[in-house]
Amino acid sequence: MLLVAARARQFGALMLTRRARLAGLGPFWEELVEKRYQVVIVGGGPVGVALAIDLGMRGISCALVESRTTGHRIPKGQNLTQRTLEHFYFWGIVDELRAARLLPPTFAIGEITAYGDLKTDYWHAAAGREIVRPYYFQDNDRLPQYQMEAVLSKKLTALGNVDVRLGWSATGVKQDATSVEVTIVEEGGPGRAVLSADYVVGCDGARSLVREQAGISRSGTVFDQLMVLMVFRSREFHERLQRFPERSVYRVMHPDFRGYWQFFGRIDVGGSFFFHAPIPRDTKRENFDFMGPLRRAAGFDFAAEFDYAGFWELRNEVAETYQAGRVLIAGDAAHTHPPYGGFGLNNGLEDSINLGWKLAAVLQGWGGEALLRSYSEERRPVFRDVAEDFIAKRVARDGEFLAKHNPARDRADFEQAWEARKTDLPNRAQSYEPNYEGSPVVAGPPNGVTSAHGQHSFQARAGHHLAPQMLTSGRNVFEELGRGFTLIALDEPAGSAEAIRNAAASLKVPLKVVEDSYAGGREAYGARLILVRPDQFIAWTGDTAPEDVPALLRKVAGQG
Repeated sequence: MLLVAARARQFGALMLTRRARLAGLGPFWEELVEKRYQVVIVGGGPVGVALAIDLGMRGISCALVESRTTGHRIPKGQNLTQRTLEHFYFWGIVDELRAARLLPPTFAIGEITAYGDLKTDYWHAAAGREIVRPYYFQDNDRLPQYQMEAVLSKKLTALGNVDVRLGWSATGVKQDATSVEVTIVEEGGPGRAVLSADYVVGCDGARSLVREQAGISRSGTVFDQLMVLMVFRSREFHERLQRFPERSVYRVMHPDFRGYWQFFGRIDVGGSFFFHAPIPRDTKRENFDFMGPLRRAAGFDFAAEFDYAGFWELRNEVAETYQAGRVLIAGDAAHTHPPYGGFGLNNGLEDSINLGWKLAAVLQGWGGEALLRSYSEERRPVFRDVAEDFIAKRVARDGEFLAKHNPARDRADFEQAWEARKTDLPNRAQSYEPNYEGSPVVAGPPNGVTSAHGQHSFQARAGHHLAPQMLTSGRNVFEELGRGFTLIALDEPAGSAEAIRNAAASLKVPLKVVEDSYAGGREAYGARLILVRPDQFIAWTGDTAPEDVPALLRKVAGQG
């Protein structure tokens, strides 16, 4: 949640409004004194704040509107991937993020999967996302979302071109061919204002007002399953987990739940946890035994103190588009799914990174409208695959496994099938590789498809994330990437890099050239010229400059 210190900038932005109110000039004058922004962001959760930071660091003027003035203490969104930590590196706050971690730095991030309950002899601790670590510039990390939000908030308050409106809610969004207006009201107060901007981005959650007023519908898989979330403290439960290797998540598979997850997540190593589990559809708070699901999944009795308990609906939903004219949506406003596998927050932050540089490019005049349209064309297919293939189908596969294999019926059959499941998590980690091969602003392969499915590789492939490599200087190539496009030139033919540099200059596309030798490990890229986008995805590769260099630059900048 945004720090209350952000009110310092609100004061300056609203001073004329308050003076007008005191002078008796009324609401009409309040609307007149509101200045115009380039982007208004509705929603001050992590996705909205991340977008504001990315835009602010690119010199774009923003207003960020958030109804809350204090943060929540629900430890959701804990599992941050290697890719997400790259964002924090480029924002200059990766060290601060790691310092905010509650688990010891040596504590393993991963899961225990158990059959029946946590007393079982059938459990495994398979490798997870650590197996793809070599393909990213940063380690992954784990910490409660509210700890991450504090780090983001501190960075945001240091940016002078972002006005933060805490305690204000959006009530209306209107757009025309040239601008968009967002009406906001003061929570619990008389304030009312209209913010004018070139674009508005709704980061305002699953019940997004911005999405609704833009007329964007959503669809997906409704599981018709009610879930419970509990946050609790129990030193006794912590001690009973000592039989397992150190892990941050403990997942329990039980045949009664048809593949739906029961799982405990560590908040720290002192006895704080959260827990999700399926519960009967007709459950009501007043007659529900909250300790019951905990004890059933654990397989033993223990004492616990609750910090939070609530219900939520299990569903996958994705918007039909992420853009309607000058209105865009990101994060939960665009897509929601169960907290299975740590996909939600990481996908939302990737939305902000993908959208941030494209909005900035259009507003700065070097990016075309096709570039902005590509935001929806790239991000929506990735989430569709995540929701349906990596989550819904996994629930179905787990349900089929539990129905088919049971140690009470056939122990030998179950043990053989259970042993084979150890490769499931590593296989999914390796095959989850979001890419934009089918993007209209990427010079990808013929008939390329944008997808969450792929294989990690050091080879430089158009539409895929750039893998890190060391340079002759001893620095990693990620330490040399620019804020705009970067051309990595490795012993390329004479004149090739210069031709691309000149075309970029003529089209006003920001470009940094990083030159080095092809040998020394960099031959793993399989190309001597690699054009990298501002979001560290590859736009084009080749060994020589293409025949029509300006056409390539116009394509990747969405100009043609």
